[in-house]
Amino acid sequence: MFKDKVLLITGGTGSFGNAVLRRFLDTDIKEIRIFSRDEKKQDDMRKAFNNEKLKFYIGDVRDPQSISTAMRGVDYVFHAAALKQVPSCEFYPLEAVKTNVLGTENVLESAIFHGVSRVVCLSTDKAVYPINAMGISKAMMEKVIVAKSRNLEGTNTVISGTRYGNVMASRGSVIPLFIRQVIENIPITLTDPSMTRFMMTLDDAVDLVLHAFEHGTNGDIFVQKAPAATIEVLTKAILEMIGKPEHKVNVIGTRHGEKLFEALCSREEMFVAQDQGEYYRIPADNRDLNYAQYTEEGDKDLSAIEDYNSHNTERLDVEGMKQLLRKLDFMRDIEAGKLIVPEGV
Repeated sequence: MFKDKVLLITGGTGSFGNAVLRRFLDTDIKEIRIFSRDEKKQDDMRKAFNNEKLKFYIGDVRDPQSISTAMRGVDYVFHAAALKQVPSCEFYPLEAVKTNVLGTENVLESAIFHGVSRVVCLSTDKAVYPINAMGISKAMMEKVIVAKSRNLEGTNTVISGTRYGNVMASRGSVIPLFIRQVIENIPITLTDPSMTRFMMTLDDAVDLVLHAFEHGTNGDIFVQKAPAATIEVLTKAILEMIGKPEHKVNVIGTRHGEKLFEALCSREEMFVAQDQGEYYRIPADNRDLNYAQYTEEGDKDLSAIEDYNSHNTERLDVEGMKQLLRKLDFMRDIEAGKLIVPEGV
């Protein structure tokens, strides 16, 4: 499907963009465009990959004109640009709205105008029952996806989304932080030992986006079935792999805007979700503004449905967590005795 095609990745200098490049650059894809506002990261990426298929565009999803320039001639878009740090979005919620909501609107409008074939937007488990500004902005982003998908008749564009949990070792995640704290011989700062999170690798995230790309129809949201672990189990697994199981751990308490557990599908979504083996497909809610037929009749079966969250999914023990961590190259090196901090930390 990607042969001789042009792919645009917004926020392409991040962890996801790098994973996509590692997967696609050596295939028969025609061109990959990296769209972001960080010239230093673009320059680093240019030197690291040194590939003629790779093109770079400086711009911001908040600026429609800069997106339009990069969108000309594009076949497919992976929209990954976002503000995604919970604490920073809590203190600057309007900045999260400008990037995550209005920025997505700009990307989708440009893609439709330029006749892009498929757009896949990346969301997060924090968009389900959101309690923080980052999650709320991502939930609104998903609403924008569905709203746009209702008005694509007569166009060639298909818009869908993906929602995923904690991507292990992505930029700003806790795994590189814990490793750095061990290397610097300072206590690991753990929020709540019983807090659970879904665990995915970057390759899992790319696979999920490709599944959405191949199987999505307008307004679909795709979720990967993923195992979860408590933060305590994750910490023990990392320390055992490093060879310092007795390293001091300080429990600092839940941070601003954090949940005890995350959900990938709400109860209402699980009621309509289609099981596709490794994934759930959540079809778009295509109701219109004639609400009477929906408010006067309910469904008794909905009350028996449970959401899909990191408390009721498959739960990893320490050995299971170590096995998953071994999918990361740097964790295998660490277990072999090379105590290094992953790049970008």
